[in-house]
Amino acid sequence: MRERRGYNVAPVMTCGLVATAAVGTAASASAGLGTRYPVDATLACLALMAVVAYTARDDHPFPRFGAANYVTMFRAMAMALVAGLIGESGSARLLWFTIGIVTLVAVLDGADGWLARRSGMESGFGARFDMETDAALILVLSVLVWRHDKAGAWVLMCGLMRYAFVGAGWLLPWLAAPLRSTRRGKTIAVVQYIGLGVALAPIIMPPFSTVVAAVTLAALVWSFAVDVMWLRREADLFSSSHDA
Repeated sequence: MRERRGYNVAPVMTCGLVATAAVGTAASASAGLGTRYPVDATLACLALMAVVAYTARDDHPFPRFGAANYVTMFRAMAMALVAGLIGESGSARLLWFTIGIVTLVAVLDGADGWLARRSGMESGFGARFDMETDAALILVLSVLVWRHDKAGAWVLMCGLMRYAFVGAGWLLPWLAAPLRSTRRGKTIAVVQYIGLGVALAPIIMPPFSTVVAAVTLAALVWSFAVDVMWLRREADLFSSSHDA
């Protein structure tokens, strides 16, 4: 069992959860959303926080939470508020609201990493928090695109591919090796936000939304293929060096 070290992230993550519930309740009252909206948004936030806390809580070695993690927390709350909309009717107003949130998250994507490097507070926790937030929002957006008939069920692969990749790592250990951080990977994450957001826009209808979603998925498939080939090559080099 690893020794716990550094700042206890639980209080700040709990505050983020409470803030999500409060904003969700206010949004439900002001925008006429269903009574389940704040509950669904809070549960989405809770699920994300639980995954991050379970996998990376002990990888935060600093005495404070850090500005970078607060930015990621804001993005996580935005993801949860969008997730709560899955059960709501697809009015144009709500879709534009969703696109507005996604645009803000896309603009902030990378700001947390920049702040972490600038402050000297890079950590495994922060990297995991950022990655899980990105993955969750892409999954939520793919569900919304499918649910609002902008593309077929195949668009869900945009959100499920990363989780399938993690699952494959349980069967093939070489796939579970750490991946290098690349500009390509970060760019593709932003491409997912933009592509799925465009497909979701009320003014973009099939077949155009279907084409946009297909191109977005193709870009993701290509990026994952590059990563898989790199991991396979690294595994072969490691095996060769030990056999020599």
